[in-house]
Amino acid sequence: MRAKMTSLEIGELVRKARKAQRLNQSNLALAAGTATRFISDLENGKPSCQFAKVLDVLHALGIEFTLTLPAGGEK
Repeated sequence: MRAKMTSLEIGELVRKARKAQRLNQSNLALAAGTATRFISDLENGKPSCQFAKVLDVLHALGIEFTLTLPAGGEK
């Protein structure tokens, strides 16, 4: 079982994906429908970022987000 990801790890993943796609924070914010400040906060691992906006950013970058129930969790 993999340990949970931290907000810092998610922020680093977002930063790497953004840079790989040659986007600056303003371009990504525009594509995700959020503010540049939010992108900065997310990339810096701010733990209180709004979940819906995080999903918007992941979608804009083409990052897949998968949830899996634990074994026996489908009762």
